[in-house]
Amino acid sequence: MKKNIIYLTLISLMMVTAYTKGNNAPVDGLDVANLDTTAIPGNDFYQYAAGGWMTSHPLQPEYSRYGTFDAMGEKSKEQVQELIDSIAKNDNAQGSIAQKIGDLYSLSLDSVRRNQEGNTPLLPYLTQINGLKNKKDLAALLAQLSRSGTPAFFYDGIGADDKNSSLNIYQIVQGGLSLGDRDYYLQKDAKMQSIRTKFVETIEKLFTLAGYTPAEGKKASVAVLKIETRLAQAAYPREKRRDPEANYHKISTAELTKIAPALDWTTYFKGIGIPEIKELNLGQIEPMAEVNKIIQTTDLQSIKYYLLWKTIASSANALSDDFAETHFDLFGRTLSGKEAQAPRWKRAVNAVNGNIGEGVGRLYVEKYFPPTAKEKMLVLVKNLQTALGERIQNLPWMSDVTKVKAQEKLAAFHVKVGYPDKWRDYSGLTIDKKKSYLDNLIAASNFTHNYEMNKWNKPVDKDEWYMTPQTVNAYYDPSTNSINFPAAILQPPFFNVDADDAVNYGAIGVVIGHEMSHGFDDQGRQFDKDGNLKDWWTPEDAEKFKERAQVLVDVFDNIIVIDSLHANGRFTLGENIGDQGGLQVSWQAYQNTLKGKAAPTPIDGFTGAQRFFLGYATVWAGNIRPEAILQLTKTDPHALGRWRVNGALPQIDAWYDAFNVTPEHTMYVPKEKRVAIW
Repeated sequence: MKKNIIYLTLISLMMVTAYTKGNNAPVDGLDVANLDTTAIPGNDFYQYAAGGWMTSHPLQPEYSRYGTFDAMGEKSKEQVQELIDSIAKNDNAQGSIAQKIGDLYSLSLDSVRRNQEGNTPLLPYLTQINGLKNKKDLAALLAQLSRSGTPAFFYDGIGADDKNSSLNIYQIVQGGLSLGDRDYYLQKDAKMQSIRTKFVETIEKLFTLAGYTPAEGKKASVAVLKIETRLAQAAYPREKRRDPEANYHKISTAELTKIAPALDWTTYFKGIGIPEIKELNLGQIEPMAEVNKIIQTTDLQSIKYYLLWKTIASSANALSDDFAETHFDLFGRTLSGKEAQAPRWKRAVNAVNGNIGEGVGRLYVEKYFPPTAKEKMLVLVKNLQTALGERIQNLPWMSDVTKVKAQEKLAAFHVKVGYPDKWRDYSGLTIDKKKSYLDNLIAASNFTHNYEMNKWNKPVDKDEWYMTPQTVNAYYDPSTNSINFPAAILQPPFFNVDADDAVNYGAIGVVIGHEMSHGFDDQGRQFDKDGNLKDWWTPEDAEKFKERAQVLVDVFDNIIVIDSLHANGRFTLGENIGDQGGLQVSWQAYQNTLKGKAAPTPIDGFTGAQRFFLGYATVWAGNIRPEAILQLTKTDPHALGRWRVNGALPQIDAWYDAFNVTPEHTMYVPKEKRVAIW
């Protein structure tokens, strides 16, 4: 259970780096058509750098947000589709990875069969829940649902012990909210009330499709909303979830039983496959205590309605089109503003990636990721690591004592590029075309569950990946102190060393610096070089860090993202530190490449410095719907793309020099008020 890994999430550098020309000469890494030269850089740099791109890439119905990262994600999906299509057409040996990939893909595409089956594949699972006779048997049922990929009331899994990072421990964290964040249940404004109304309508409709009467659907919607509202009231706010210490409670199973005696934990642990549990990390105590109260005070039928809802909702996209469309109407159209579902082939690719991801990833790497790309990336990472070390050494606010510890942590970074050294074994997974698509997805969930539970009480595998090679993303994992860059972001036109250094450092360089900076953001800084949650700061330096971090909190708190809704500076602090640190570190690394050389000749009229910042801004080019702005502000620890540019750059001195930004410009921040952390 990797609850602490920190994703870049939105990275994509399409249209930033360029294709290689045959003579290996430097190529133009920027497309000036992406610019909006009617905008003034010092007033709205995002519009200036990305306005042309946004005009030429209007939102398509399937997207609530479409940016350069989505464009690269589309390319990855097309590459994966080509691989899977070629596999699915073959007569593959039963039990082979090719058979499993091809058959799951074919099952996902077969809407005719699913429409004929209707709710039939779902009925055995509903019957199991309806058969619950008493609350004593609830633990066994919850364990079965968890194995099947339908956790209720809470989430659990296996992950590194935050204070003993070499060993995996069983962990429980708060959960159970269908709408994703507590605000959707608790805020009283008209928008949130309308979403709750839609939520209730969706519950009623899906229950009816599942074979229940409208009256039963109505009762179910009342029960579900009541239970999930109680869970929301007890849930830690998203800001508190960012505090590692506040979410670490290592307790015995006896203590867990005292907190939540309504569940038979011995039976539950046996059901999930690890009956010998003696201790665990209970991330949030109060929410689990409320789960206990809910079970004790709620009638059995209402609990069954809640479990039926979780099962129906999690199964909807594996059933007939009326199920999938009803589910999409709430979770896609209402919550994020999408106008239409993605084409079926994309959903099928996502299903295969989500369940047999490394199996596909191995094929993906063989075709699309040459060894030279990994070698060049490792060199670039080393350059960034050197630059961050230089910046740490020269920090005016940090003492020498803390600098030594910071340098030790930096030197201990575990760098992973492209793909895992050891591929996951899928021999234990069975995909059977004779069975329904839903049955096969549940089989895949059980396989994944067993894989995860098998890690319990074993040493942490620091070489394991938590993203597939075909994922367009990157992440930092504090428990292994590792920075991870999947193959999909490291290919032309995404990563190209034949483009000029300025653009490469402004784009992929900032991505690398961003992930490195996560090791020293408000969360990452609390973990030592070995990945343990351990304070290695002097009290004075910790306070100085918090003072500087508060500046970024205030900057983003004051941003209005839409109507009267403000950005959340505390919730997005880690990512904003990552962006700011990434910019500073990559800028220094770029400057290091220029030492002893003449200034690079301008390209398309832009200096190297200007191209660096234009390269960065283009990464975040994108269009977004109002519904998605609300949803992401509530649920995503990343600032929106516009503010990852216009919120971050005013803190960077070199940006002012590059574009001659003066006090007359609206983005200008006086030098004494700018923050420099890393």
